[in-house]
Amino acid sequence: MKPASRRTALAGLGALALVAAAGRQFWTRDRRQGAAEAQALYAVPLNPPDAALNVYHLGHSLVGRDMPAMLAQLAGAGHRYHSQLGWGTSLRDHWEEDVPINGFAEENAHAWFRPAKQALATGSYDALVLTEMVEIRDAIRHHDAAEYLARWAGLAWDANPQTRIYLYETWHHTDDGNGWLLRIDRDLRKFWQGRVKYPALAATDAPIHLIPAGQVMAAFVRRVEAAGGIGGVTSLHDLFTKRDDGTPDTIHFNDLGAYLVALTHYAVLYHRDPRGLPHALTRADGAPATAPSADVAAVMQDVVWQVIARHPETGVAA
Repeated sequence: MKPASRRTALAGLGALALVAAAGRQFWTRDRRQGAAEAQALYAVPLNPPDAALNVYHLGHSLVGRDMPAMLAQLAGAGHRYHSQLGWGTSLRDHWEEDVPINGFAEENAHAWFRPAKQALATGSYDALVLTEMVEIRDAIRHHDAAEYLARWAGLAWDANPQTRIYLYETWHHTDDGNGWLLRIDRDLRKFWQGRVKYPALAATDAPIHLIPAGQVMAAFVRRVEAAGGIGGVTSLHDLFTKRDDGTPDTIHFNDLGAYLVALTHYAVLYHRDPRGLPHALTRADGAPATAPSADVAAVMQDVVWQVIARHPETGVAA
């Protein structure tokens, strides 16, 4: 390399380093600002809703069709919902019109589909539940998760400032080499809050609360393990489905997992203790879901309420 070219290259690298440093400083400032706003926001619980809700679910297969249908059964008469789903779709890909959504036709071939932007622009929803793609680290690194969370929240808030907006905390693959429970414990603060929700709060006036489904799953698994099994449930794998060849599906819940997540949504959205709710429900297509035993259902309901009570970001009073 010629000396002049080398100097130019070094100067270029220096400029890139300055840009990167500025970006890190901006991100840190943005995160701190969001954390400060969060502290003030979550210090005061939301008022419990006084009527049935109209809910919009945006996401992918960790929403699915059956979980919102179970939520509607738990909530009772008057609860309504719509959704837009894809296969592993990020909030960015749902937002950008020129980005194809894998599985769009297949996942939205049902009566509850309504195009997301068109639906939210009506201002007719009491609650919006936003679901980021898995893996959350990839969503942050490659899909600008915080930015698009803020965009969706802002769209709903602009149409109706009474809409309650939630980030649905999901989970990662059960075979994650870092340990499934360890990552659930660590990722909430590090990624879901620190890298997604708090920066989004700094970028929009819309309040964003939390549906801590990953935390609930981890707490339930720990309760099961401590008891040496409950009602035939012995490990986290009993919450997840199996592939057609019989091998474990490491990310998608089965009916028991869907029920646990539906309970979590119910408790957060309605501010109601789920203990005593029915556990024999149907799937979205009307077929009976595999029901947890009465013992398992009771533990699930108790765990949900305990977790919700210690997470002020849900907006539910402890």
